[in-house]
Amino acid sequence: MRRFILIPLFCSFFFVFSQDLKIKDTRSGLFSIGLRTTASTFNGNGENGSIGAGGHFRLQLSNRINTEWYFDYLPATNKYTRRSDLHIGWSVMFYLLKNPTPKVQPYVVAAHCFDRTYQFELADKTNYASRASSAVQAGIGTHFNLTPRFDISLCCQYMIHLGKDLHSHVDNGVVTFEKHANKNLEGHLLTSLSLNYKIADLWKSRRKK
Repeated sequence: MRRFILIPLFCSFFFVFSQDLKIKDTRSGLFSIGLRTTASTFNGNGENGSIGAGGHFRLQLSNRINTEWYFDYLPATNKYTRRSDLHIGWSVMFYLLKNPTPKVQPYVVAAHCFDRTYQFELADKTNYASRASSAVQAGIGTHFNLTPRFDISLCCQYMIHLGKDLHSHVDNGVVTFEKHANKNLEGHLLTSLSLNYKIADLWKSRRKK
């Protein structure tokens, strides 16, 4: 509930400070920051989905290529266990339209991240397991450019873990954790909604006037 209260406040803040952004020749060098909420679904192994929070910054390399450097924290509580996932990674976005500043800006995205998972039994916190791995993602998204500086972005990506999979089993009320090699490339769907604000043009001084 607290996250939903904060979102209108951040929107108001971004609109107040959304002055015109002067661009020369290209949009490369634009630096922005963002807040995001991410939902993880289709997790497999009977595990519930999760909704988490995170943040990122973007550095645009050209009119059609942007990069995003992000972290996400996704907690999930099931009947017997609690699971926490921390993702730290980077994405490359390719814009599908030649127009560098449309109101609606669709893109395809590919990403890589490092993933830390910690899971424990609710009734006995000494019964736990953890694992570190990496993952790759790919998907589609779009920016809704409300002002030259402020956008709301929606993105859907499918994540595949490259390391071992960690999941829980419950047999007659006894909780055990297992790690298995992820041979079938099973993953989960990540859907992110973010608020983003362009704060600087890092390469402006290097451009020809």
